[in-house]
Amino acid sequence: MLSVQSEHEYEDLLGLWSDLEAGVAVILGSPAGVQEFAQRVWQYDRWMQDLLRRDADVGLYLLFQLAGSSSVGYSASHALVCAVLCHLTAIEMQLAQVERDALVHAALTMNIAMTNLQDELTGRPGPPSSLQNDAIRIHPAKGAMMLSDIGVDDALWIGTVAAHHDESDEQRGLQSLEPPRRLARIVRSVDRYGAMISPRKARAGLSATDSMRSVLSQPGAGGEVGRALVRTVGLCPPGTYVQMDNGEIAVVMRRSPKANHPHVAIVLNETGQPCAQPRLHRTAQGGPQIRSAMAAGSVRARLNHHLILQLGAYAGRQA
Repeated sequence: MLSVQSEHEYEDLLGLWSDLEAGVAVILGSPAGVQEFAQRVWQYDRWMQDLLRRDADVGLYLLFQLAGSSSVGYSASHALVCAVLCHLTAIEMQLAQVERDALVHAALTMNIAMTNLQDELTGRPGPPSSLQNDAIRIHPAKGAMMLSDIGVDDALWIGTVAAHHDESDEQRGLQSLEPPRRLARIVRSVDRYGAMISPRKARAGLSATDSMRSVLSQPGAGGEVGRALVRTVGLCPPGTYVQMDNGEIAVVMRRSPKANHPHVAIVLNETGQPCAQPRLHRTAQGGPQIRSAMAAGSVRARLNHHLILQLGAYAGRQA
């Protein structure tokens, strides 16, 4: 378990995640100009896994915080969030290694055919134009062709990208699906969850709980993926905000052994004023309890993240 002992260590770790996100932005923005594209994706996958092995809760915390304040563009931020969630869900679902690899690489590259358009649409106040809707409709097939053209030869990876918006198998269970469609179903559910959390020019992001409920309500395989995602990160993952039943506001620091009873740091009091110091609270040990999840955009306070992560490390050691 990682212990963030100082603001310097926090900044270094945040920098590693930011650098990874920036690297993903480069290969998605100019894939044809990347030498050995597939090997680069493998490199970023290993980098991501290394950061998560150091401490998955800290990784999730930084990732969800970064997603709300990223400067490199939504497409790369979203791809990295989805890749991390797919990696952790693959472990929970005990996927074979070859399927896990294809799943994560597909999550990183699923929108490769519309990277710039995705960034543009995120900042657009109105709905897409008819031409933009056409580009959205064909991007899975076009993305699969682009990956093949730049040297990706993993048929499972390419097939997952090609099928990641195909809802013709919506009602079927995961185990009844062929491998590319099974992985595509996982990517589609994670994609939906990550997209709903993230804010747009046209709308605020939803809370983690509302986003998760949307995934859980999907039929067939979608609901299966949602349940695996809940087991993996909880209804309120690290890095997301919650309101307690006494009116205080907290940020989730770390998952706990008791499902959906995470360790949180109280950061705003019941009147909405910042606490002098973030305060550790283990929700599994009693009140106050989480009343509701909150969208990131609704919390305007400037938080001392390295102190929060220090509390999280302490909570993890004492759990």
